[in-house]
Amino acid sequence: MAKKIGLRRTLGLLEVTISGVGIILGAGIYALIGEAAGLAGNAVWISFALSALIALLTGLSYAELASMFPKAAAEYEYTSQAFGGFLAFLVGWMIIFSGVVGAATVSLGFAGYFQALTGTPILPSAIALLAVLSLVLLFGITHSTRLAIVLTTVEALGLVLVIYMGIPYLGSVDLLEMSPLGSAGILQASALIFFAFIGFEEIVKLSEEAKDPEINIPRGLVLAISASIILYILVAISAVSVLGWEELSCSSAPFSDIARYALGPNASAIISIMALFATTNTVLLMLLASSRIIYGMASSGSLPPILASVHPRTHAPWIATILSMIIAMSFVFLEDIAFVANVNNFTVFVTFIVINAVLISLRYKKPQIARPFRVPISLGKLAVLPVLGILFNLLMLIQLETRVMAIGLGLGGLGALAALISMRYIRSDIKKLIKNSISSRDQG
Repeated sequence: MAKKIGLRRTLGLLEVTISGVGIILGAGIYALIGEAAGLAGNAVWISFALSALIALLTGLSYAELASMFPKAAAEYEYTSQAFGGFLAFLVGWMIIFSGVVGAATVSLGFAGYFQALTGTPILPSAIALLAVLSLVLLFGITHSTRLAIVLTTVEALGLVLVIYMGIPYLGSVDLLEMSPLGSAGILQASALIFFAFIGFEEIVKLSEEAKDPEINIPRGLVLAISASIILYILVAISAVSVLGWEELSCSSAPFSDIARYALGPNASAIISIMALFATTNTVLLMLLASSRIIYGMASSGSLPPILASVHPRTHAPWIATILSMIIAMSFVFLEDIAFVANVNNFTVFVTFIVINAVLISLRYKKPQIARPFRVPISLGKLAVLPVLGILFNLLMLIQLETRVMAIGLGLGGLGALAALISMRYIRSDIKKLIKNSISSRDQG
């Protein structure tokens, strides 16, 4: 019998953390800060702080679960342990769409900056980026993470540059001034800008390619969230200090306009190039993460086995990678970056509610499982912070507009149908296995 080809464990704590920082930093701060400022006004930094709190609460739940079950299927595996196959499949389905819709969103952000530099139309640029990065992923995890480290360094420098440009302007605007939407705008901006924090949960999907995953995955996750929170809030304050929320909200390449105003046209070109690096990095890592959960679910038998195919030379799940690219390209055609981001946010909020519930459930159902990392603060077996995570994610969910809810529920409905079909075939395979086993025993 041929030996099954698996994933390689090549990632240490540094690579895991940098991958997490990279996917978080480029996910929305470069692309969505203008849209968020239009909702929240100069107080947009409060929206970032609120989103950061929600990310941290759920991130701690991910850290404990990743230390218990270091599997590439991640959310699918966790939910299966607590609530069974049907809900696990549905969560895995939503996470797949979170990754590919997220990649589509950030590719549109890339295209906006690319258009500012070259005048190239947005749609072809976004599609070309998805195609090129999918090709990079097909060469394997080692090449992908090396590229991610380079891109992360550049995008972090870009954010530091924005903070630096804002220092002379600090105090020039009222940082508590809201848009005409008032506090409702703060909440709506938080729901939108939460996309900028999405990515920390993708770290757990590297569990089968990380060294000592029970330790390095939780540590990398917490380190990545912490670094991103600090940078985001400082960048938000600097951005509104330089341009003010009204002008910022009208920009399709916000950091480019900040650099042009603060330092002149040459600086604008430099920051635009850095934004291209940042958004490229995030698309790369989102495609990486979505392909890994497709691979993980296929390996467990919940998706067609062909999707678990691993290339014998590069050790990349090549069919899952190509499928992720195709789905992401289909969402690019919506073109409205804020709308696509909020569709992604719907899938994420629903998933995070379930993940926090999973942790609460497993504290009661399976207290005997080793937990190298444990979420602090409990009342008996009840974990308090995941309860707060559920409540805050529900608060964000109800901020989304009706048409976003409609598409999100539609994706969920398709996932439920796919789950029923999948479970039917799994039960059929089990019956055949039992029947063959009995037949073999009788013949013996």
